[in-house]
Amino acid sequence: MSVLTLRLAGPLQSWGSSARFSRRTTDSAPTKSGVVGLLAAALGRPRDGDLSDLAALRFGVRIDQPGTRIRDFQTAHHDDTGKSMPVSERFYLADAVFVAGLEGDEDLLVHLLAAVRNPVFLPFLGRRSCPPSRNIDLGLHPGAELAATLAAHEWQASDWYCRRRRKDESVDLTVLLETGPGDDGAEGPGDAVRDQPISFDPRHRRYGLRGVVARTVTVPNPRADRRNERAALASHDPVGHLTPLDRNGA
Repeated sequence: MSVLTLRLAGPLQSWGSSARFSRRTTDSAPTKSGVVGLLAAALGRPRDGDLSDLAALRFGVRIDQPGTRIRDFQTAHHDDTGKSMPVSERFYLADAVFVAGLEGDEDLLVHLLAAVRNPVFLPFLGRRSCPPSRNIDLGLHPGAELAATLAAHEWQASDWYCRRRRKDESVDLTVLLETGPGDDGAEGPGDAVRDQPISFDPRHRRYGLRGVVARTVTVPNPRADRRNERAALASHDPVGHLTPLDRNGA
């Protein structure tokens, strides 16, 4: 098994696992169906194409920067009649950053990595109005395990967000990890979420349930304030342990 990691960051993101008519919500972290849809688009697969190989990948996501939930109101009109449609509520995550990981067969992940770097259809962060702020590719990790890879990855938060935590040598981050058939259940059964993609066919979209457990991992803060350490080094006396007699060479 290997792991493909993606950096999902942009001005806006929206990862809805459910939608009701004119109210379109967003989850607090990327959904598996949303990320699988991003990868299927990068591969150029049609909406009614087979998703079984992508859906079989084990999915996890680390919340590096939770962002702020915002609400927008949108209007629309029918093309043919010009009649106004009901005003809809759309929810987004602003200034959020996530590290998503997918674990599975290395040959498939190599193919996905090439597609992400040269996509057929541009990737979006949940909706077409949400482009990523930079390349999403964080690389392939051959022979790696999903939980360990997400725990070991460097903190990906924005510079302005890191400056808020510059006094902290390390930060605690939440990881949402898909439970697998080989799990021993030590962390409990987890939560059941309906974002396991079965079909994106617009005539009959289908999603199944999957288990998710939450973990907390601690990662170093590469932008921690080191001024106190530099001050300690500057005040260090390399001959401080010597007596005055030793210093005079007697």
